[in-house]
Amino acid sequence: MIERLLAPPAVAVEAFDDSVPGLLFPEEEALLVNSVDKRRREFVTARRCAREALAGLGFPPAPLLPGPKREPRWPAGVAGSITHCEGYRAAAVARTTDLVTIGIDAEPHQPLPPGVLDAIALPSEIARLARLAAVDPSVCWDRLLFCAKEAVYKSWFPLARRWLDFHEAEIDIAPATGTFTATLLVPGPLVGDAPLTGFDGRWLVDRGLLLAAITVPPPA
Repeated sequence: MIERLLAPPAVAVEAFDDSVPGLLFPEEEALLVNSVDKRRREFVTARRCAREALAGLGFPPAPLLPGPKREPRWPAGVAGSITHCEGYRAAAVARTTDLVTIGIDAEPHQPLPPGVLDAIALPSEIARLARLAAVDPSVCWDRLLFCAKEAVYKSWFPLARRWLDFHEAEIDIAPATGTFTATLLVPGPLVGDAPLTGFDGRWLVDRGLLLAAITVPPPA
């Protein structure tokens, strides 16, 4: 499913369960010493997806270790993103000559727990969600907003190398086109010679899941 949201240079691999075995490198095994079985299964399958996606770009298998903010450290010259939730794991990668950053996120198609929306959303976003829900109550718009914001952060961090708060990007969801825009409310990093001011993304609802994806091409 995720490939439907990505620009063609990206390679994506996804899984809906953990039935296909995956192998970890010793450095990755060390990260899971105290992990519960659920966490281990998610990690193994997500890393398998990532390595298969990297193989699609011609990269050999190698450890994928987390950076200081727990972000995956990709091989030099690669932009990528990993996501996992109940019933879904995926990874997407591309060469940085084709895409400067990628952000993907998956969430169960269920309403957010009580109190979460107020913690992550701007008043303007909450007002837009109410209008969307009045027109089409079949979509969990609050969870979609969260999903889009997670994709924004995953796209932002490799470029900025610093935290982006939920309230530092404003999301506007377009239901008719399956797209969204994210306007940065803080100064963005340079992409080429110009500061980044926002992101354009795509979303879908399928198989009980919400997916959101962002790809940023190199400057012309």
